[in-house]
Amino acid sequence: MNTPNKKDRLPSPTRVLLADDHTLVRAGIRALLEKLPGVEVTGEASDGREVLKLIKAQQPDVVLMDISMPGLSGLQALARISKDYPEVRVIILSMHNNDEYVLQALKSGASGYLPKRAATAELPAALATVLGGGIYLSQEISSRFLKKFPLQQIGRSVSPLERLTSRQREILQLLAEGQTTKTIAVVLKLSDKTVEYHRSKLMASLDIFDLAGLVRFALRNGVIAQES
Repeated sequence: MNTPNKKDRLPSPTRVLLADDHTLVRAGIRALLEKLPGVEVTGEASDGREVLKLIKAQQPDVVLMDISMPGLSGLQALARISKDYPEVRVIILSMHNNDEYVLQALKSGASGYLPKRAATAELPAALATVLGGGIYLSQEISSRFLKKFPLQQIGRSVSPLERLTSRQREILQLLAEGQTTKTIAVVLKLSDKTVEYHRSKLMASLDIFDLAGLVRFALRNGVIAQES
């Protein structure tokens, strides 16, 4: 899987979009990227909706994106990118390295997954791999993850999160972030009744009928960050 040598040259120019809700993290990753020959950082985003707007405007080759971002998570944005911009490669940069997060990212269409602490050493190889059409997993998680989830089996099982519609996932995230029905209605441009309808459907689908349970589910599945 992680086959390209780090000496492999990247296509020039390689256009990269950064997405993370922490300004200092973006600054650090940008500094790494700007040291790589042929890499052009086209822009930075702090949430999933901004990512989608910038992809449409800038047409990057690769998006480096965090999972946990406010409003629209990285996983939700990733699913939309995979559908609307299949030519764009997405590498997830995350503080989480547990297998469930990796599995969700790959099933949502990610081409790579790097824990943030591994980015310095492995970022050039990850970019070369995904631009070459491969999938890159950090050395830290690759052997462990593939023993549990061979790549050919990843698409066969459906997780509870995947059973939700994209609208239900949006509402799940906003509820878990502490937003009220009225606020969610304004953010998503829906009526209060429509929000309540989607909330009841997602609760029934997950078999979770209290807000605390939804928050726990969102945390376990990377919909919101642990520190939120």
